[in-house]
Amino acid sequence: MFTGTMIFDMLLPGDSRSLKAKRAYVRPIVAALRRFEVSAAEVGAQDLHGRAEIGVAVVAAEPGHVGEVLDTCERLVAGRPEVELLSVRRRLYGGDD
Repeated sequence: MFTGTMIFDMLLPGDSRSLKAKRAYVRPIVAALRRFEVSAAEVGAQDLHGRAEIGVAVVAAEPGHVGEVLDTCERLVAGRPEVELLSVRRRLYGGDD
């Protein structure tokens, strides 16, 4: 069994000056990520209006499949024109970890 995690650090548009406006950007991204059968949630920068951190986790039998799913998730977030992707942190955990 292999587990992969990824954290996206994003800069939101200037009009996200309230938590309600921030949710309007974060919620559709999380929903789109969940279509890939991953666990996804806002995991950091929750008190900052112009930033968001979204975490993704996936479990699979093969490390190659974990990598493919995480690559797909990264392409989805990087392709969102309304946010600027600042960084992506990725980890793969195997049976020996």
